[in-house]
Amino acid sequence: MKTATKVEDAAALIPEGAVLHIGGFMGVGSPHRLIDGLVARGVGGFTIVANDTAMPGTGIGKLVTAGLVARAIVSHIGLNPETQAKMIAGEIDVELVPQGTLVERIRAAGVGLGGVLTATGVGTLVQEGKRVIEIDGKDYLLEKPIKADFALIAAKAADYKGNLEYSLTAHNFNPIMALAADTVIAEPQTILPVGAIPPDAVKTPGVLVDYLLERGH
Repeated sequence: MKTATKVEDAAALIPEGAVLHIGGFMGVGSPHRLIDGLVARGVGGFTIVANDTAMPGTGIGKLVTAGLVARAIVSHIGLNPETQAKMIAGEIDVELVPQGTLVERIRAAGVGLGGVLTATGVGTLVQEGKRVIEIDGKDYLLEKPIKADFALIAAKAADYKGNLEYSLTAHNFNPIMALAADTVIAEPQTILPVGAIPPDAVKTPGVLVDYLLERGH
């Protein structure tokens, strides 16, 4: 059985400067209570790996506003003017990665690959400083895996073994990120008895999950 952990205790596990995988898309499918816990704790310097930095006052946007993000590896920042301003001011280092490439780099870390080959970005600024490999007369960029110290995962439901079920947009990044971190903290909307989640609905097996956040009130 997994022990349900309080928000403040989960936040206290994460040290300054940690690399964090955070799932979701524009804040949907992100672990909002965990994010609030990190803001309340006030320890930052984080490298955030995510699809985006959401919006001010929403999801990862709260970490940006609180000044807790040192680096962001994301697909876009177009919806968060605070991220843009901090990038221009040199307060946040932003690495923009095409969405498909980003998720494949995370998956590569999770399944033990040395990297992924992609034609996306060949001949552009994305290519600078990267190894180019020719296969059958076509150039590909070698993109390295992205592993995290912690994956902060939002789920529709968990059981007491830590098996996770997702809903809709929460499938974006969350299951892949759970593969690619040293420690996985899951924030389920509800915790159910073992067997209540149909086996086919389990997208992250409990063996990958280290901590379950207790249910919100």
